[in-house]
Amino acid sequence: MRLKHRSGETVHLGYCTNVHPAEDLAGILGQLDTFAVPVRERLGEPTLGVGLWLAHRVAAELAADPHAVLRLRAELAARGLEVVTLNGFPYQGFHQPVVKHAVYRPDWSSPQRLHYTWDLARILAWLLPDDVTEGTISTLPLGWSDGWTREHQALAHRHLDLLGAELTGILLRTGCTIRVALEPEPGCLIETTGQAVHHLSALDPDHFGLCLDVCHLAVAFEDPEAAVAELDRAGITVLKAQVSCALHASSPADPATRSALTAFDEPRFLHQTRQADRPQDGTDDLAQALAGPTALSGGSPWRTHFHIPVHADPAPPLATTRPVLQQALAALLGGERARTRHLDVETYTWSVLPEPPRSSADLVDGIAAELDWTRRELARLGLTASPSTQSRRT
Repeated sequence: MRLKHRSGETVHLGYCTNVHPAEDLAGILGQLDTFAVPVRERLGEPTLGVGLWLAHRVAAELAADPHAVLRLRAELAARGLEVVTLNGFPYQGFHQPVVKHAVYRPDWSSPQRLHYTWDLARILAWLLPDDVTEGTISTLPLGWSDGWTREHQALAHRHLDLLGAELTGILLRTGCTIRVALEPEPGCLIETTGQAVHHLSALDPDHFGLCLDVCHLAVAFEDPEAAVAELDRAGITVLKAQVSCALHASSPADPATRSALTAFDEPRFLHQTRQADRPQDGTDDLAQALAGPTALSGGSPWRTHFHIPVHADPAPPLATTRPVLQQALAALLGGERARTRHLDVETYTWSVLPEPPRSSADLVDGIAAELDWTRRELARLGLTASPSTQSRRT
């Protein structure tokens, strides 16, 4: 859906389809029919934005076959869906029984990551609506920090330079600007805003900027207003924001709190955990925070990288970082100009919640409720509904 900022800029709001497991075109279209179309209808919107996740095999197939991209574009239009952003972080297998650290491979030192993002950029340029000439792709923040060497760094920058050249070529061929947004995440080479400034300052701002995932920002115990101000001072654009909440435990030493946290210790995704008094330290996963030689102190609040639906609360004594999300949206969109124009609700963890949705209809209800909460929060900040076109480039 599209919203109008007080500056006159259009802000795109949608949801990220990495919540759905399909990795082939037929499966993707089927899941759009099962979930995205009913969500759009539930919200009463003529057009709904979807932040598509295309695994590397289907991305390669589409990039090699322009006619297939045209068919996908037509299928999206027929369903009242539009795409201005892609999630290029997971490469493949994002809903395997165990993902954990595998989501960070291949990293930007690998040519596989370059070729995958090349493919996504070519696809996105043809999926953009006729009246939109700028698209974004979120990607991992170079790679996981453990084992990262100078050689990895040199290769990553070489690959990003090559990608920048390809993005220039796409602009010349299509008239569309595609920009790539590095997404800071706990445990990665770029985890904090300061680290993002350091690394992004070495990249071409015409091609690269930041994807601000608010869950990740909250886990790092960063202040949204200060983070956005630091990025502004450094001249780094927030190309995209992922609307998300983390899990918050105010009193992790409390036995009831620890018992409640164990319900979120699940085997598929990594749940990095940080503590308020030492946010620079933490654990790769929630189980390591709760017990063992790396167990965290219970003397200050914890935040865990577990995307909690933005409109809902876990059972007490746990909470979410929704106040941080509200602060982030205000910092990004509450001022005289829009500091980002692409918003994706990204709760990919619905299936691993302690009480997951029981049916497809339940997941439709949940995604629609998240988007409705976000829509209302943006209205509170002064954004208004904006019409969108259904036409597509031919």
